[in-house]
Parts: sequence; C-alpha cells; structure tokens
Amino acid sequence: MVDLGWKSVGILELTALPSISEDRWVPLVRETDVLLVAGGDALYLGYWMKQSGLADLLPSLDAVYVGMSAGSMVMAPRIGDFFVSWTPPSGGDETLSMVDFAMFPHLDHEMLPYNTMAAAERWAAGMQGPAYAIDDQTAIKVIEGEVEVVTEGNWKFFTP
Repeated sequence: MVDLGWKSVGILELTALPSISEDRWVPLVRETDVLLVAGGDALYLGYWMKQSGLADLLPSLDAVYVGMSAGSMVMAPRIGDFFVSWTPPSGGDETLSMVDFAMFPHLDHEMLPYNTMAAAERWAAGMQGPAYAIDDQTAIKVIEGEVEVVTEGNWKFFTP
C-alpha cells in the first residue's frame, strides 16, 4: 500500500485495542484521512470493531471509510446466513448497521464458484431489507446517506 504514494500507512489491530488505553490510539485514528478495512469474516470484524470501541468512534470521524469484501459487509445491518462462518457470542448475523443495505461481494468471482447470481438471488430473498450483489469491478459509494453504484462490472440491486 505504501507503493501507492501515500505519505504513511498504519495497521490497527482491533483485537489488541481493548487492552490499550484509548488515549493512545483514538487520537491517531481521529487524524486518519482514510480507513482501509480489508476482508475476512464480517461477523468477526464487526465483533472486534464493537469490542474495541472503533464502531462507536466511526460516525464522528472526518475520514473516508473504504471497505473491501468483509470490510464493506460489516457496514450493513446483517450479512445473511450465506456468509456466516463464525458466530459471535450474541449469535445472529447482525453487523454495524451504518448503511441500510446488505452486500453480497465477489459476484461471479473465478475463485469463488458458489458466488453466482443465482446464489445472490437466494441470499437476497432471505434478507429483510435492500441488498446489492456486486463483483470485484463494482463499488458502492455512500455520502451522507446517498448511495451510488460505481462500476465497470456486474451488479444487481434487490428490494425486499
């Protein structure tokens, strides 16, 4: 990432934050221009974003949030059973609810043969709100509640 010409890049280890005094890490996060949140397990990510206090801090930041894969999914109200591989102590598939729609990422990805449009349609039928299925050439931009799909690829919007 440093090769992209950024002045600096830091890593925030969410699982360690609860053991560190907030006065040591919150000021650094508040100074951040961009939070790049990569993939993994959206429920695990959401759990540690809440446990660390980062989830509560996000709405007050003057920063751009860039989520990739699970880093995007965690912003939704839920991820749906299709994506549950780790279950938080509270159970369920609820995430951070910072946007009012769910996301099915990596649509038709060659390394994920089960991420088909048919699978996305089944997934969306089980969601309780609006949802997007997007490929890796598609992004969803949200600014002050306004949603825009930016794409050179394949995507679909589902309404409940």
